[in-house]
Amino acid sequence: MQRPLRIEKLGCVAYGPAHELQKARHRAVVEERCDDTLFLLEHPPVITTGKNTGDGNILVSRESLSEKGIELFASGRGGDVTYHGPGQIVGYPILKLQDGEKDVRKYVWNLEEVLIRSAADFGVVADRVEGLRGIWVGNYKLAAIGVRLSRWTTMHGFAINVSTDLRGFDLIVPCGLEGRGVTSLEKLCGKVLPIQEVEKS
Repeated sequence: MQRPLRIEKLGCVAYGPAHELQKARHRAVVEERCDDTLFLLEHPPVITTGKNTGDGNILVSRESLSEKGIELFASGRGGDVTYHGPGQIVGYPILKLQDGEKDVRKYVWNLEEVLIRSAADFGVVADRVEGLRGIWVGNYKLAAIGVRLSRWTTMHGFAINVSTDLRGFDLIVPCGLEGRGVTSLEKLCGKVLPIQEVEKS
């Protein structure tokens, strides 16, 4: 049985206010005061850490980040460190998982499947890598996933690089993975892709 999904496109929102909005909506969805929600947005430059962020995975000092105008935020989600910036679509699904859906691995798999199909809409063949989250094109990560569940209701979500300035990832060890790179739809397609066009997919 299909149920309503409220989609809210927020434009560019700083990480802190977006995180507070997620928490408020999470409470509302848990208490069934609001339909399941998907927030789609971009963030100004920010590096976020997860529960598994290892020492040394941020390669520059807090002072250096501040000089570059990049925020540092402890997100509380799963996963390691990542970078968000303009040109990247961030999706935060706030979903109350029902009977038959309460499987975290399956939920992450479904997020990956949506991202793989979205990339395919633009002629990009992306796939999963065994033991790693997100979607990949060869050795390069196209989209990251980091989630948190409380009372079987989801928070956080995914980030897919559309026209992101990939130099932001040079400041970290993305997702704590040495020897792997990051890419974008624009780089793979060799042309500019408007954010709005990718959001529709």
